[in-house]
Amino acid sequence: MKLTAKGRYAVTAMLDIAVHDDEGPVSLADISGRQEISLAYLEQLFAKLRRADLVTSVRGPGGGYRLARAGDAISIADIVESVDESVDATRCQGRADCQGGTTCLTHELWSDLTDQIHEFLSNINLASLIARRGVKSVAARQHETIALLERA
Repeated sequence: MKLTAKGRYAVTAMLDIAVHDDEGPVSLADISGRQEISLAYLEQLFAKLRRADLVTSVRGPGGGYRLARAGDAISIADIVESVDESVDATRCQGRADCQGGTTCLTHELWSDLTDQIHEFLSNINLASLIARRGVKSVAARQHETIALLERA
């Protein structure tokens, strides 16, 4: 069981948009610079996020991406699932055929853990993450760093 870079980067990028939502559409280049995620990788992720109706794109000068709905209506589970990420603690991907086509001794334990992880991620939304003091201070630091780089 492991949340890969795909899921982590998707959550980070969505949180970046949510943090900067009041500034208008957020470009992938801005997200890439602040979060140190490859622009090409972000383009792949955002195609999936757009298909899942989590973001909308704005074309033209000053264009970029916006959240498709309010931050309190987008759970972390929504984001992770939209990029085809599965947080599954079972060896059988939940099929219960872990031991030669039959259920293994610990299948129920790992299946219950998978359910708990999904419930945990479903109960956290972008707005609740923004409300955390640590997130705000990191966003402020990133903003200052980018501003210094642009002045140099």
